[in-house]
Amino acid sequence: MKGQQPIVSNKQDYTAPSRIGGMINCDKLRAFWKSIRRKHMPARKTYSIKIVGLNRKLPLFEIKPGLRIAILNILGDTELVQACARELSKRLKNVKFDILVTAEAKSIPLAYALSVATKKPYVTLRKSYKLYMGDALRAETLSITTGEPQTLILDEKDRKLIKGKKIVLVDDVISTGSTLQGMRMVIEKAEAKIVAETAILTEGERSKWDNIISLGHLPLFTD
Repeated sequence: MKGQQPIVSNKQDYTAPSRIGGMINCDKLRAFWKSIRRKHMPARKTYSIKIVGLNRKLPLFEIKPGLRIAILNILGDTELVQACARELSKRLKNVKFDILVTAEAKSIPLAYALSVATKKPYVTLRKSYKLYMGDALRAETLSITTGEPQTLILDEKDRKLIKGKKIVLVDDVISTGSTLQGMRMVIEKAEAKIVAETAILTEGERSKWDNIISLGHLPLFTD
């Protein structure tokens, strides 16, 4: 159309998206930006692992100079979550407990699926306080992924629910154990008893996690 200038792009990389009736072709625009990202974003190294018969490639992220960890992100991976929950429920078969407790946020799908498999309720420790949480309990720990302190909060409703009960702690990956320690502190304040701790994977020094009911182990990666 007259009076309109074409979008300029490096034609060696990709043909610029066209305009249709004054509107940019959205499919071509998305492909255009993908091509730009592919050019400027190097491929991330991954670590291959098999968990309960399922193969996954975990991206490696640097948490401090010379040290990387493999990240398992189960959010949206329904197949893996359900398979892990079924297997963990079998391993908890001889554990007498009342309630599952996890920390916000990536391990919530696992706690939910494990709750369904074991027919036990689950409680989530939150990371920020909301007014409806009432007289809540708190504990502070240090996050390995952010390097920042994080607060775990048990709201008033769940505080009453778990008091005096037998608890199984649930996490997706236990690495430094900082989140696990935070959960322990909250449960102790709530006057409940931890009878088992479980996770899909442990990470780092394997001997530290002999007491954890898990489905596999991840090494640390040093340059």
